[in-house]
Amino acid sequence: MAVHEVAVLALERTISFELGLPHAFLGGAVDAAGQPLYRVRVATVDGGPVRTSAGFAVQPDHGLELLETAGTVVVPGVYGGPQMDDGTLDRDLAQALTRATGHARMVSICTGAFVLAAAGLLDGRPATTHWLHAPAFAALFPQVHLDPGVLFVDDGDVLTSAGNAAGIDLLLHLVRRDHGSEVATAIARRRVVAPWRDGGQSQFIERPLPQPGDTGTAATRAWALTRLAEPLTLEDLAGHASMSVRTFTRRFRQETGVSPARWLVQQRVARARELLESTDAPVERVAADAGFGTTASLRQHLHDVIGVAPLAYRRTYRGARPTPM
Repeated sequence: MAVHEVAVLALERTISFELGLPHAFLGGAVDAAGQPLYRVRVATVDGGPVRTSAGFAVQPDHGLELLETAGTVVVPGVYGGPQMDDGTLDRDLAQALTRATGHARMVSICTGAFVLAAAGLLDGRPATTHWLHAPAFAALFPQVHLDPGVLFVDDGDVLTSAGNAAGIDLLLHLVRRDHGSEVATAIARRRVVAPWRDGGQSQFIERPLPQPGDTGTAATRAWALTRLAEPLTLEDLAGHASMSVRTFTRRFRQETGVSPARWLVQQRVARARELLESTDAPVERVAADAGFGTTASLRQHLHDVIGVAPLAYRRTYRGARPTPM
């Protein structure tokens, strides 16, 4: 299998942490023989140095010509610049990004979505960015279907993510999509990060601190994770936490960013994926053990999250690996 070429675009005042993520998570992916699956290189608009948001400069080895042969183009977040000020972009850069869409998938981390949007690559498409910058993004690019509440959006050949950690989630999602769960999990383990978070999970938006005397829901969440196969109700969860349903729902959302019902679905989908990847159990058993009850329910929820049926998911992540773009 040929090594997949990745071009990382470093613009002026690029966010230094995010600039290194593609090398760490894509560049760290290897096959069973230990051979790299991606070659990650960094480019600037003119091949010259750029300053980062941390105050130091970086000197990549390439200019925009790197985009001409890339299979994936990653745009890390930027701190300011015309794309965030008035929604415009350097003409040469906009043209290079547009040309690259003919052969490469486009990926943004955090405010990198402003760059893709300013190039017109997100028009009419779903996308996300960091929640803090969502109002400004929506005002500059009303033609983009912005969802500021999710970690990342996979729209096939264009993928966008929220801030720092969500960029990690998206890069692991790319590896999983290209080469399966085993490869992605190995990278996550090496980097000591969570191997999978649902892209539809809420961003951790600032919320009021809980009132004094409120009891947390962490113990109840841990309890529920050992009982996913059971028909847990909101009343069951609130009862375990010794709270009223109203108090429990409010406290739960403050701590997790989602409702108890949505959290349960997320955990059940995660459990179903784990079983499909790691066991040969029939789909009916997977549905029961994950708490969906019926294969129809499992199929619907899995399709809502990742767009495939259970057997197709199992074939993808346990059988033949799909070829990267």
